Amino acid sequence: MEPVLPSSELGSADGGRSAPDASTVVLLFAETAAEEDLLRAWMEDSGRSGWARVRAGRDELERHLAAEPGEDPNVLPVRVAWLPRERRGDRRARLRDVVALRDPRRPKPSAQARIARADPGRSRVIVGEPARVSDLRRRFAGRDGEAFGTFVERQGVLALERAERAVIGDQYKVPRLVHQDLSASARFKAMVERLAREQEREVDDVAREADAALEEMVASQSRLAVDAWDRFGRWVARAYTLDVDSGPIEELRRLNRSRALVFLPSHRSYMDTLVLRPVLHRHGFPPNHVLGGANLDFWPIGPVSRRNGYVFIRRSMKDARVYKAVLREYLAYLLRKRFNLEWYIEGGRTRTGKLRPPRYGILSYLIDAFGQTDIDDVALVPVSIVYDQLHEVGAIAAEEHGARKQAEGLSWIIGYSRAQQRPFGRAHVRFAEPLSLRDALRDDASVPKVAFEVLHRINGVTPVTPSAVVAFALLGGEDGAVTFEEGRALIRPVLDYVEARGIPTVVRAGDAAVVRGALATLVREGLVTAFTGGTEPVYAVAPDKHVELAFYRNNAVHHFVTRAITELALVHAAAGEFADPADEVWQEALRLRDLLKFEFFFPRKRDFAGDVRAEMTILDPGWEQRPAVAGEIEDVLEHAPVLFAPRILGPFLEAYGLVADRLAAHDPRTAVDEEAFVRECLGIGRQYAMQRRLHSGEAVSKELLRGALQLAANRDLVDPGRDEVRAGREAFAAEVRDVLGRVERIRAAERGRSWPA
Repeated sequence: MEPVLPSSELGSADGGRSAPDASTVVLLFAETAAEEDLLRAWMEDSGRSGWARVRAGRDELERHLAAEPGEDPNVLPVRVAWLPRERRGDRRARLRDVVALRDPRRPKPSAQARIARADPGRSRVIVGEPARVSDLRRRFAGRDGEAFGTFVERQGVLALERAERAVIGDQYKVPRLVHQDLSASARFKAMVERLAREQEREVDDVAREADAALEEMVASQSRLAVDAWDRFGRWVARAYTLDVDSGPIEELRRLNRSRALVFLPSHRSYMDTLVLRPVLHRHGFPPNHVLGGANLDFWPIGPVSRRNGYVFIRRSMKDARVYKAVLREYLAYLLRKRFNLEWYIEGGRTRTGKLRPPRYGILSYLIDAFGQTDIDDVALVPVSIVYDQLHEVGAIAAEEHGARKQAEGLSWIIGYSRAQQRPFGRAHVRFAEPLSLRDALRDDASVPKVAFEVLHRINGVTPVTPSAVVAFALLGGEDGAVTFEEGRALIRPVLDYVEARGIPTVVRAGDAAVVRGALATLVREGLVTAFTGGTEPVYAVAPDKHVELAFYRNNAVHHFVTRAITELALVHAAAGEFADPADEVWQEALRLRDLLKFEFFFPRKRDFAGDVRAEMTILDPGWEQRPAVAGEIEDVLEHAPVLFAPRILGPFLEAYGLVADRLAAHDPRTAVDEEAFVRECLGIGRQYAMQRRLHSGEAVSKELLRGALQLAANRDLVDPGRDEVRAGREAFAAEVRDVLGRVERIRAAERGRSWPA
């Protein structure tokens, strides 16, 4: 049985087969007689039999730590690690172990001696980093109420955990004794005393509340649970093949050697964390501490999740000052110990397919925690996760039409897992460039600026998928059926544009088989109908499935928003008498950017100007070399191989028009009840869709209607008022009608063209 020695011991007086050293105390962590026998045999074999030794948990440790004047012994922690049986180079727990909750890393005492004899490779002596008693006493300073021996044993456990990862890998890096270590720290006690003074409460009373909050949120990871979750995740995610751009991962591993990583993925599905976890595990990352809402803390998922690093946080922390302070301390502790974090900055799954506005709560706590420590840096890692198909899109669409969200529970997880039995294509995982939190704060970035930069980077690496281009072809037109070749004729210039702009994609213009496969899956899932009784098959959006199909288009909609805005700005410039039409295009692009600021994440104005200029160059390569003439602008659009505004912005603008019209119809002196108003707009939207007064059935969506109402509130058009509110609402409605008129002009131009073959 070979020992595992820390690198600092190799070649030193404390490692190898050194002569006995009376200045070293070997701290034995042995829970059974078999483990103690193994450790004693190891000491004899390695020439350490004459060293002082003491078992953890024994009172005599204090005597050994009380050194005579002039003495400063080393404390060397050792213990036995038990490993699962090796099978084809893999030492993970088997499925039968997981099901029986039998941990091969903690075999029964009665079996340990037999295992050591029959399979010696399963037992290893782990040797932790030694520490001088003087150093330990210095680190112990300020921990009133805790015995020095208890502190030393806890430090020994942590040192052994670090040494053991040399054997089992960083994938099994799990925190130990977090509650004890954190609650006994001087920082934590100072926080409790400060809160007691501020709230004029007894210190013991606040301490009990803080301890209870810590108990509620601290994740207690175990390696069996890590294996169990890994197998469960692979089983639930069996519907997908992972498509990972692993290029940035080595850089992330390098960063992780010096700082904690905070993974901030997009949130399109409950599947997200089950997809990201195996990607990171495969590349040697330890399990993230995943911060999420307490709504998912139900049996049996909750208990297993907690043992996998899930930190369940209360959905509401209003007036919970102690709880919020404890959360900050916990996050600071995890950052100092370089445990990686993960949460979904959107706060919940997207309802439309595009990114939702960020929630600032946890990010603000993280920034506070970072500012209160001496940590050098933390790297925020934006992650895009997008799917070819998703089972839950149907439920999301129903909720967008007003249906009640199904509560999570055991029956829900069973049904969700069963739904993954059929293949849904690929799950695409992309890592954006990490954001240095230190650099962002040094540049005076606020919490919202940091959050928006994260989301902007997620959008930048999100690839265009086959289902997105199929949805683009079928939505936004006249709801008529198209043949496959007619659809390809529309898709081809879109993909040419994607290539010209350098947009990330997993489908190319010539990928007919890929597009046909995506179309077949959408037909199978009931989002698209296929009629095969004529001369050739034709395809159309299935009745009442516009919101579901739009979800896939909206996965990539952000890549085309600036182009669509440019088209609308061009139509505006062509319709008026402007001294400088080119400048008017830019000014109108800014106005449209402001109109849509609650829907999309735009770059800074300087970068946005560059993007608009690039779009103009694609539409009209020589536009900067000659004076702009309003009459020539429409010619530019007519000769464009593809136009985006109707399919990309049409649905959003129709939702905005619906909200603007209903606000203008409301008495400005009465308050607007948001829930009732959205229900009213949903009902009228369905009516308009049935009357064909809306081109886009996906405009009838709670999320889009709420976005429009948020813009109206931002313009001070929701709160009660008198004439100024009425005039503002009417101006808002007229503004949106004008833009919708331009969308219709582009749609009419599309209607009359014959697309290139």
